Amino acid sequence: MRVKSLASITAKWASNASNASQAYKDGVSASTDWAAATTASADNWQQGVTRAAADKRFEKGVAAAGNSTWQSGAINKGASRYGPGVGLAKDKFSSGFTKFAQVLTSLTLPPRFPKGDPQNIARVQAVATALRNAKLGTS
Repeated sequence: MRVKSLASITAKWASNASNASQAYKDGVSASTDWAAATTASADNWQQGVTRAAADKRFEKGVAAAGNSTWQSGAINKGASRYGPGVGLAKDKFSSGFTKFAQVLTSLTLPPRFPKGDPQNIARVQAVATALRNAKLGTS
């Protein structure tokens, strides 16, 4: 079987993929109901994750990539995308954090003791418990 050189394949992939923003948008816009399809595949997701965990694929993937791969991607891609991503997520952050802000505002903490007193951990525990309950929707 004839196969083009790896350099040629890589160059074509990089060129086509980097120019595919509109095709990406069009595909997302024309897709079926993502939430319904994703929910319907929950059992498949669980089975796949269970198999991957049993095969230790997560650890193998991390080991194969190594720290330098993660660090290079974070520095060379993530850093430039971070600020714009935060800007786009501002309203979603605000609406998502509202219930936690309300919990913190209404929380009555146990008394404060002198600095370093182990009883002060009760204050930390009260905050942690209240925030976890808010996240889980329990009281």
